[in-house]
Amino acid sequence: MHRKQLRLLPRICPQLSSGLSPCLSLAPVVAAMLFLLAAPLIAQDPPPTPAAPTGDSAQQETANPQQSATLVAAPADPDAAWQQNLAAWRAAREHGIAAPTGWLTLIGMDWLKPGLNTLGTAADNAIRIRAVAPEHIGLLTVTGKTVQLLAPAGGFPADLQVDGAPAREGELDISAARPPVIAWHGLKISVLSRGDRFALSIKDFDAAARTSFHGLDWYQADAKFLVAAKWTPFAPPRILKIPTVLGTTIDLPSPGIAEFKLGNTTLRLQPVLEDPSSQILFFLLKDATSRSTTYATARYLHTGLPDHGLDQPGTLILDFNRLENPPCAYSIYATCPLPPEQNRLPVAIEAGEKRYAP
Repeated sequence: MHRKQLRLLPRICPQLSSGLSPCLSLAPVVAAMLFLLAAPLIAQDPPPTPAAPTGDSAQQETANPQQSATLVAAPADPDAAWQQNLAAWRAAREHGIAAPTGWLTLIGMDWLKPGLNTLGTAADNAIRIRAVAPEHIGLLTVTGKTVQLLAPAGGFPADLQVDGAPAREGELDISAARPPVIAWHGLKISVLSRGDRFALSIKDFDAAARTSFHGLDWYQADAKFLVAAKWTPFAPPRILKIPTVLGTTIDLPSPGIAEFKLGNTTLRLQPVLEDPSSQILFFLLKDATSRSTTYATARYLHTGLPDHGLDQPGTLILDFNRLENPPCAYSIYATCPLPPEQNRLPVAIEAGEKRYAP
C-alpha cells in the first residue's frame, strides 16, 4: 500500500488509528469501505440503484455512460490488509445472521385483521405462534389506525413485556420511530405499520434455523472482482421502481449509474438509496451464478459514495467479494426487494456469498 494512501485513511475512518474494530462497528455498509485500503483512495458514501432513462424522461437526464471519462482500471494487487478486512467483514456478517435478532430467528409474518386478533400457541388463536410460548399471549384489536393490546382470560402471562416494561392493556404506539415489541423470554413480536395495514413480525431466539446454523458459504476472495467503476450521475435524480417478492413495487431514489469492466465485458449497475439522506449506495443485482451456486432471485451489495459525491462524475469502488444474500435466503417470512431488469447481468460473478444451505 502506498504511504500516501495510509496518510489519507483517517479521512475515511477517523477511528482507524485505534484498530479496525471501531470502523467495522459503524455498520456493515461503512465496513465495506475498508476495501479502499488496497485501492486508489476514494472517499465514498452509500446511495441506491439508478434506473435507465425511458421515454421523455431520458431527454431530461444528463447521465450518459458513453459520454463520461474512460473506465478506470481495477486496483492492482490488493495487499494482505484487504484480505484481512474482507475476512473480518465476512465474520461480522455471519455473526449478524446468527444473532438473537437475526433473520434466522424470523418464524412468522402475519397480517392483523380489523377487529379482534388472538395470539398464542393454542390452536384456537387467530394467529398461532410456532414456538415454546404461552397458549394465550394476548388480544390485539385493530380499529382504523389504532392497535390495542388486551389481556386474555386469566390475564397476561407472567414475564410478558411491552417495550421492556411489564405488559399492560392499552393502545400501542405505532407512530413511534421503532415499532412496539411484545416479548416473552426469547420470543419477540413486533407490530409493524404497512401502509393502511398492520403486520406482526415474530422472532424466536431459539428457532431451529438459528440453533442449527453452521455458517455461510463464500467464494474464495478474488481481487479481480474488486473494481473501480465510472460514476455518472443522473440530473435530476430518478425514482426507480424496485419489485418485491410480494409482487409489489417500492419507489426509491436513484442517483446515477456505475459502469465497469469484468474481463473484457463492460457492465452497468444502477443503485438506489434506501433513504434520501442515506450515505450508502444499495445495489440489487442478479448474475449468471444464480442458476447454480448463488441465491436464485438476488444478491445485494452496499458501497460508499463516489469520490466526488453523487451529483458529480467520478469513481466508485465496487468489491463484489462482499456480495451478500437477501433476507429471503434465510427465512420464508422475509419480504425482499428484487433487482430491477437493468441490474440482471449476463455474466457470472463468482464472488461473495454463495447459496445458503441450512
